[in-house]
Amino acid sequence: MASFTHLRAALLALVLGASTLLAHATPSDAEDKLIDTLIQRVSKMSSMSFLRNGSEYNASDAAKHMQAKYDYFKKELSTAEDFIERCASRSEMTGQAYRVKLNNGTVRDANEFLNSELRALRQATGASKTGG
Repeated sequence: MASFTHLRAALLALVLGASTLLAHATPSDAEDKLIDTLIQRVSKMSSMSFLRNGSEYNASDAAKHMQAKYDYFKKELSTAEDFIERCASRSEMTGQAYRVKLNNGTVRDANEFLNSELRALRQATGASKTGG
């Protein structure tokens, strides 16, 4: 019974320690650069619009919004995938998913679209998910 108590205490310490690390996470320099590159890439997508909370925004305005959310939540993020999930794919206020309307009229989920763009960026730069 005593060993179970020690095991439970060790697991609790591990969980609390991991939570503390995640609460104070910030992207590595490589991930930060990747996020900035993704935001810049979005800002130049003039042939599409971004649908957020029932309104349509041009690429430049969408990128500004993503940048503002990134600046606000940066300390809670570790990866570019975290950025997409937290800052670029849904509204914090309404919980509604963001969408992307392509120039051919196709509407896609912003999370899916941005993760696809991120994969292309990672392939182009040879960067791993952890920024190495």
